[in-house]
Amino acid sequence: MKARSLRIVAATAGLLACAQALAQDWKATEIVKPYAVSGTTGIALYESIGAKGPSTSLGSRAIAHTTWDLKWSRKYEPQADGSCRLVAAKPFLTITYTLPRAGKLAEPTAGLWKTFVDGIATHEKVHGKMIREMVDGIIAATIGLTVPADPKCQKIRKEIETPLIAARDAYRAKSRDFDKVEMSEGGNVHRLILGLVNGR
Repeated sequence: MKARSLRIVAATAGLLACAQALAQDWKATEIVKPYAVSGTTGIALYESIGAKGPSTSLGSRAIAHTTWDLKWSRKYEPQADGSCRLVAAKPFLTITYTLPRAGKLAEPTAGLWKTFVDGIATHEKVHGKMIREMVDGIIAATIGLTVPADPKCQKIRKEIETPLIAARDAYRAKSRDFDKVEMSEGGNVHRLILGLVNGR
């Protein structure tokens, strides 16, 4: 292998290592936003969720919901050849979990409720993990991105939207597929609901 090729391989490896390091050099802020439900039985609690749960885009009510807000601090550098490169990108991600919260309950409802709400929280945490993975993917796909003939680093700001949109769309598809499995008959969320309302 020629010396020039070795330098290119080394530079590429360095960029990948840099992107991987930066992908780990951030933390999401996680917020739990409870909404109050009431009832003394599992079915009454579930009916309260149906009346008070977070609204969906379809106008129905959900048991729980995970939303996210993502902002970026990016560093662009003009290159000697007139191109522009994104050399650093730090995300500021806030993930909000909206979950039901009941007051003090008597047994056996208290135990049924704890199993249910802990399971729902675990489900929503998977969505949070997917969101963090989406952000890591954006970092890996964009740091080092170079746009030619962009000495004022203006074109690159438009170009960078393509991997951002692709990552967002991929996350949404993955999230929908996960919910479809979890909420289908026999799925984890379906079993949690049956356990709460049927008392087992």
